[in-house]
Amino acid sequence: MAKRSASIAEARANLPGLVRDAEGGASVEITRRGKPVAVLVSTAMYQRLASARPPFGRALDDFLDRVEIRRVGLAAGELDALRDRGAGREARW
Repeated sequence: MAKRSASIAEARANLPGLVRDAEGGASVEITRRGKPVAVLVSTAMYQRLASARPPFGRALDDFLDRVEIRRVGLAAGELDALRDRGAGREARW
């Protein structure tokens, strides 16, 4: 997806063109004093981004409830060690 940037003043003056760009698949970053403050995207993109998908953990649990592990070639408990359930790891910057 192409990305375009416009100041608020440019967006005000060129809104129809920016909306056309968004409809065509571009995201339009709106800036104020050079800093991004909003993004204009198509309705289809917004709906995709705003869809209520379950978090990965819940989706995995649902999958494991529906699918017999042996049928996908995994041993019982094999997925348990994939994620550390601890508070997190120390990060260095």
